[in-house]
Amino acid sequence: MTEALGHDITELLQAWRQGDEQALEKLTPQVYRELHRAAQRCMAREREGHTLQTTELINELYLRLSDLKLIDWQNRAHFFALCARQMRRILIDHAKARLSNKRGGGAPRVSLDVVPAVAPEASADLVAVDDALSRLAQLDDRKSRVVEMRFFGGLSVEESAEVLKVSPETVMRDWRLAKAWLLRELNREKLDES
Repeated sequence: MTEALGHDITELLQAWRQGDEQALEKLTPQVYRELHRAAQRCMAREREGHTLQTTELINELYLRLSDLKLIDWQNRAHFFALCARQMRRILIDHAKARLSNKRGGGAPRVSLDVVPAVAPEASADLVAVDDALSRLAQLDDRKSRVVEMRFFGGLSVEESAEVLKVSPETVMRDWRLAKAWLLRELNREKLDES
C-alpha cells in the first residue's frame, strides 16, 4: 500500500471520529479489500465446515467498529491492528458459542504446529490458541500483540513495528520467540489431554 493511501486512510479515520459520516462512506471501500483478505486468511485456518463465513466475519467486524468510532486513530496500521484484535474476538466468541452448544464437552482438539501455525495453511483450535495467547499476554503483552497483528490481522513486520513503536527487528525477534512459546504451550496442552 502506498504511503499516500495510508495517509488518506488516516485522515478519513480521523474525520469519521469527528462525526463526518461521508468520511466513513469513502473509507469503507478503501479498507474493505484489505479486511476481506485478512478475514479470508483467518477463515482459511478454520476447520472444514466452519459455520461462520468470511462476509459474516467482516459484517460483524463493521458492527463492532461502529461502536469504536471515538478511538483516536493514530494511522492506518493502528486501525488494522485493532481490526485484527476484533477479528480474533469474533472468531473466539463464535468458537466458544459452538463449544457451549455441544453436549458432553468440547469439540475435538486439532493440533497446532506453531511454525506453520502462522502460515495460511495451518489449521488450529482457536480456543486453544486464544487461551495460549492470553497466557502469553500475561507474561509478555507485546509478543502476544505481535502474534495477534501478524496472525489474525495479516499486518506486515513494518506495520506491526509502527503500531508497537519498536523496530522491525524487535518485531521479528518477538515473532520468533512467541511462535516457539506457543508451540511449547500447545504441545503441553496436547500431552495433558492424552
